[in-house]
Amino acid sequence: MGATVSEGGVTFTVFSRNGERVLLCLFDETGDTEIARLPLPCRSGDIHHGFLPGAGAGLRYGLRVEGPWQPEQGHRFDPSKLLVDPYATLLDRAFLWDPQLARHGQETADLVPRCIVAGRPSPHPEEGRLEGSGSEPPRLIYELAVRSFTMRHPAVPERLRGTLAALMEPAIVAHLHRLGAGHVELMPIAAWMDERHLPPLGLANAWGYNPVNFFAPDPRLAPGGGADLRRLCGAYARAGIGVILDVVLNHTAESDEYGATIGLRGLDNAVYYRHAADDPGRLVNDTGCGHTVALDRAPVVRMAMDALRHWRSLGVAGFRFDLGTVMGRTETGFSQDAPLFAAILQDPDLSRSILIAEPWDIGPGGYQLGHFPAPFAEWNGRYRDDVRRFWRGDAGMAGALATRLSGSSDLFAIRHRGPNASVNFLAAHDGFTLTDLVSYAAKHNEANGEENRDGDNDSHSWNNGIEGASPDPAVTEARNRDIRALLATLFLSRGIPMLTAGDEFGRTQHGNNNAYAQDNAGFWLDWERADDALIGFVAALAKLRREHPLLTADSFLTGAGEPPDALWLKPDGSRIGDGDWNGLDAFCLLLNGRDESLLVAVNRGREGVPLALAGEGWEKLLTSADGVGSELPVRSVSLWRLPRPS
Repeated sequence: MGATVSEGGVTFTVFSRNGERVLLCLFDETGDTEIARLPLPCRSGDIHHGFLPGAGAGLRYGLRVEGPWQPEQGHRFDPSKLLVDPYATLLDRAFLWDPQLARHGQETADLVPRCIVAGRPSPHPEEGRLEGSGSEPPRLIYELAVRSFTMRHPAVPERLRGTLAALMEPAIVAHLHRLGAGHVELMPIAAWMDERHLPPLGLANAWGYNPVNFFAPDPRLAPGGGADLRRLCGAYARAGIGVILDVVLNHTAESDEYGATIGLRGLDNAVYYRHAADDPGRLVNDTGCGHTVALDRAPVVRMAMDALRHWRSLGVAGFRFDLGTVMGRTETGFSQDAPLFAAILQDPDLSRSILIAEPWDIGPGGYQLGHFPAPFAEWNGRYRDDVRRFWRGDAGMAGALATRLSGSSDLFAIRHRGPNASVNFLAAHDGFTLTDLVSYAAKHNEANGEENRDGDNDSHSWNNGIEGASPDPAVTEARNRDIRALLATLFLSRGIPMLTAGDEFGRTQHGNNNAYAQDNAGFWLDWERADDALIGFVAALAKLRREHPLLTADSFLTGAGEPPDALWLKPDGSRIGDGDWNGLDAFCLLLNGRDESLLVAVNRGREGVPLALAGEGWEKLLTSADGVGSELPVRSVSLWRLPRPS
């Protein structure tokens, strides 16, 4: 599919079931002037194709499709619209929203980026995914947005800021090594376009969750296209770091029926997007973005699979799937046996890559946490909420925290998956930062231009007495204590920890819990004000996970064995019964292994608690807050170790 260079020319292949004729539009070397418009001469079923002799890599082109304009039947063909080849792997410029893109009959050739025919990749690239590197289960996932992460970094040359190349700078790699990040999860890098309401507000999409094409990197992030990603993956693989791509297959930037026609809509709207069964003209909006890609239909499954294989060929270790429930949607709802899941799981390469689902969308039955097929891991929203609620002080949350600390067996054991099916996180790109979580009791999204209506209304956050930035040292100390307790909880929990870039040094979004539209200096990571002591604390936590396998074992606790693999205890050493969890502010998890025992001790109370368990022979490995002797400090998490006799 797409444009394929072969001896003597280029073959162009395009899917359109309901289109009558596909036109290939050729442009000059600058992309400014259309020099030819050629109908693809052959059709094999739903595939339109043709061979252009004498053409080669570097040719600029676009597509147009002739067909019926019948919106009530789902058909929106409009040959006045220049379209991007969904299989193009290289584009000559970024997408910019313009109202003409959505007006039927309006010419858009001057608004749409040109596809560029890419040359054949080397079959044995020197740079790319290295065998045995990057595809092992993640030990720590570090989520970052390329622009936000690099635009204000003092060690990154200005000419590289905001690009994939910036991530290869020595200071960046050194920071990742210091944190012990085994995998970097790049927020979407595929070519995207701003939502149509943003430019009039003077805002721009900062996250990339609005793709136009599933194969081509955005030219703003990767001016060299896929080659830039290949170089990054190769450099990181040699540094012992894998690259996970956050991919958006569930929707595109074409939005609802009032949105643009720049790609799939103009190629075959009725096939690529899901429509209501009783109303072929009405788009199904399970994504909240105006429509839903029909990922259960054969040509769409093929496109998604080809896109994943393409990114893998450039060196990525795996994928995080945005609104992953859409991947399992069929006409009758969500299914583990949906066509896209089946295709991925039978693929000899993709089935062995890292696969992580965001297990929800906004459609009926959209929250599917725990229901994805192995070997998928899942973002554990229950972990995030339960941990937040416990440390906020909500009543009756001790038992819930214990379940999350031990790997969330309630969610994953029933389907015979272990704790590593759970991607544990406290904060992510979407929502409060970790610092804002303990500084704002409510969202402050006024900068987004929607009168604070957007974003989550129940983030389980708190402000330690003052909303927002505080000059009070006591408030600052309380917030720092809470942040360290939260981080210690994350790293001492079974499952895969994920940390969002900047949360290790105190980043803030000024109370904005939906900063998708804030691509500006006020929201880029402020490296100059990074809290180095907090970075060191995170690095120490990551080191503990590497050195003590009891913390990372991919098995659930049973309480069986001699000694038992785990015991839940009160600080005085007595066991916690089933009816004892309500009202507990302090408790301990005793883990017993072959070589050592570990004691994870939690105290969310406002007073220190004596710890009778940590007696002779016990060594304190870490505490999130200063305390005296074996006391559990106020608002803290501690880790103790007892070597077992050999």
